Amino acid sequence: MVTLFLCGDVMTGRGVDQILPHPGAPDIYEPCVRDARDYVALAQRASGAIPRPVPPEYIWGDALEELAQAAPDARIINLETSVTTRDEYRSSPDISYRMHPDNISCLTAARVQVCVLANNHVLDCGYAGLEETLNTLTAAGLRTVGAGREIAEAQRPGIIDLPGARRVLVFALGTGSSGIPASWGAAPDRPGIDLLEDLSTSTADEILQRVGRVKRSGDVVVASIHWGSNWGYEVPRAHVRFAHRLIDGGVDVVHGHSSHHPRPIEVYRDKLVLYGCGDCIDDYEGIAGFEEFRHDLVLLYLPTVDPRNGELLRLRMTPMRLRWMRLNRASAEEADWLQHTVCRVSVPFGTAVDLASDGALVLR
Repeated sequence: MVTLFLCGDVMTGRGVDQILPHPGAPDIYEPCVRDARDYVALAQRASGAIPRPVPPEYIWGDALEELAQAAPDARIINLETSVTTRDEYRSSPDISYRMHPDNISCLTAARVQVCVLANNHVLDCGYAGLEETLNTLTAAGLRTVGAGREIAEAQRPGIIDLPGARRVLVFALGTGSSGIPASWGAAPDRPGIDLLEDLSTSTADEILQRVGRVKRSGDVVVASIHWGSNWGYEVPRAHVRFAHRLIDGGVDVVHGHSSHHPRPIEVYRDKLVLYGCGDCIDDYEGIAGFEEFRHDLVLLYLPTVDPRNGELLRLRMTPMRLRWMRLNRASAEEADWLQHTVCRVSVPFGTAVDLASDGALVLR
């Protein structure tokens, strides 16, 4: 058996960076906010005082105990920020995320192994920022996938070696529907991310050819995809077709992200498809709007997969709540809300989850 830890967007820049031991320059260039510390102030106004500086493990809060108990074989996150001191923001910036490289221990504190970078914020500080991000993560022992100095590096899978000659292979992909500019796509002579032109059958088959070149017996293959809008529960038909094609061709888990809240879950041909994992860590606390989606509520996904065939054996999801810029165990009421919501939105996929006695959500 192979147990994975998967989550949605981990955004450790901006306000989160400001409470960590080595905050970068607070200057940002958003339409309404020019100082990253304003996001800390918003969070404190909503929830109360946040100590500063906090130790690196602070932002993971109660999640660290859950991860210690689950002891996953592979820990995979979508890191939705640049890790750099560069301030060469993309032209016409809207929202830009940047964490100081000296705060990298906030990721190693959770023993993260693979950072997915194929998203719409890793290039917020330009090519120089991407270069520093790659160098910083690699120096800290973290595998990077989905972005690189050229297309071959961006397409290279992250490989986690496990006992018994087993491996977890992570392929990271981005789509324009998540807000990734077309110019961010990597090329043979240009840094960037592995940006998909479309979600056609031919695009899926090209990815499957790459999978086929490296997958061997006993490997578990994860396709981590940044796709879709931030809000709403509807899953585009193109996403469903693409996920199914990948699984038909040898992918074992589809790990979708970009939405700020959890989206439907599907078990297709006995394999797991997460259409949107929601946010995991961010500085959105106190920002008004879209309250009906409860984007302060987080799920930690812990699927267990049979490495012989990639089939899902069980899925445990731990409800958390983002408060004081850290992950806290959700209350019984909050866990109940998540259980009912995931069940409701997953009806079209024939999927339901139950609330276990320990407060976790488990696949029915």
